[in-house]
Amino acid sequence: MNKLTKVGFSALCGSLAAISTAKAGEMTVTGGVDMSWISNSEAVTGNPIGIGSNLTFKGSGELDNGWTFDLSVANGNASAYSAAVASITMGGLGKITINQGDSSTGIQAMDDKMPTAWEEPWCGGLSTGLATVAGTGKSMAVQYATPTILGISLVGATAHVAGVTDTGDKGFSGTSTGSGQIYDLTLNINPSFGTEVLSGLNIFAGGSMTEKHKTELTEIGVNTSDDADAKYEAVGGITYDIGPISLGYGAQGQLTGKTTTATDVDYYRNKQWGVAVNINDSLSVSYGYHTSYQGLVNPGVSATDELVVQSAQIAYTMGGASVRLAEFDADNVNYSAGTDRSATVLSVALAF
Repeated sequence: MNKLTKVGFSALCGSLAAISTAKAGEMTVTGGVDMSWISNSEAVTGNPIGIGSNLTFKGSGELDNGWTFDLSVANGNASAYSAAVASITMGGLGKITINQGDSSTGIQAMDDKMPTAWEEPWCGGLSTGLATVAGTGKSMAVQYATPTILGISLVGATAHVAGVTDTGDKGFSGTSTGSGQIYDLTLNINPSFGTEVLSGLNIFAGGSMTEKHKTELTEIGVNTSDDADAKYEAVGGITYDIGPISLGYGAQGQLTGKTTTATDVDYYRNKQWGVAVNINDSLSVSYGYHTSYQGLVNPGVSATDELVVQSAQIAYTMGGASVRLAEFDADNVNYSAGTDRSATVLSVALAF
């Protein structure tokens, strides 16, 4: 791990920014490399060997009143900028986060909370087209999380314009779609009440609404053919850890707001479950299952079917190295009946 020390503040707009209440923080750099081999029986894979390198820059500091602040900047493969996340933890007042859209805000943080040894069952390189809840997770968003009290935590998030990410300071995005503001609200409950039996129980739920600003766009001269109404999303589920075994079940749904064209998708209805077992401190196995039904405005105009993805996985960790082997299967890919895919993936990861 390389460590950089913050030594001062720069001039902003020609004047010195004096922040007397902030103590000097520090910046750290962590990284890793993922190497994989994939076998896909229904596709021409060509070279099946892949490598992914990732770097994360993390900064932290503390104010005189004890509040702490954090910054995380993610660089993906080939040093491609991913997103920045800044947060302030205010002790008993909760936590505020500004996120450029790295999928960790709102209900997208709950799109698949099932236990797993490695990956979600729909992340096997099969391009399944599975629709999961997103909410503010794919947009520049502001989030507030309450302190956890009696095992209960509440999180609210909002994004001013859906789909906009990575807006720089002093910048603004304009608008390119008919989507408006997003509002997310999520709830996590760990009702242990001091009992050992319930200590591994977690209940979660969340909802989201995405507005449509068709009228406002027309008034400012932006032409949009998007005739959808507001979009609604919801998710809920339960996970339970008992000894070395973890169990989970969840459900989610979306109302797209598109109801005028016969071939438009009216809604998605998803169910998921998973089980994972820690055989010892280094070895774990899991099985996950996720199914999604796509409902059209007029189901008779086009063939559609239930998309099913499932995966059996095994992972072994040795210090900073992990070896994972997974079998992924998908039926009715992209909600097209009879379009099935399967893949075997071997992955080796090294963390630095």
